[in-house]
Amino acid sequence: MPASCAYCQSRVSFELLCHADQEDLKVLEYVALGVFIFVAVVMFYAIIAIHDIPYEIAVRRNHPHQDVLHVAGWVSLFTLHAIWPFLWIWAMLYREDRGWGMSTSDGDGALLGDRLEAIESRLAKLETGEGE
Repeated sequence: MPASCAYCQSRVSFELLCHADQEDLKVLEYVALGVFIFVAVVMFYAIIAIHDIPYEIAVRRNHPHQDVLHVAGWVSLFTLHAIWPFLWIWAMLYREDRGWGMSTSDGDGALLGDRLEAIESRLAKLETGEGE
């Protein structure tokens, strides 16, 4: 009988230990759920804050396509921000002081204008010469 009493006592203490572990696990599950909800909410707001960066850049640079960049930023939410890098590049290309920045200098524009006028005059001469 003494052996069975020791067995019973060890079994009871094991069951108490298991019961205590289950209570700790429930607390841990609630903590994990809280952390999950916190991370989900932070990610949600972070994604919404990130999508508007190209629009904010466009506003600061006085971009001519501000409204389009704002709408495209919202559309990028539905494409999981796949088009967001292109919106960022589009917003960064324009600066108010130099425009799109595609020309090298104003002298080249004047030179191209002169060449265009010369080509147009040659074309006009050819057209009048062919008509006669």
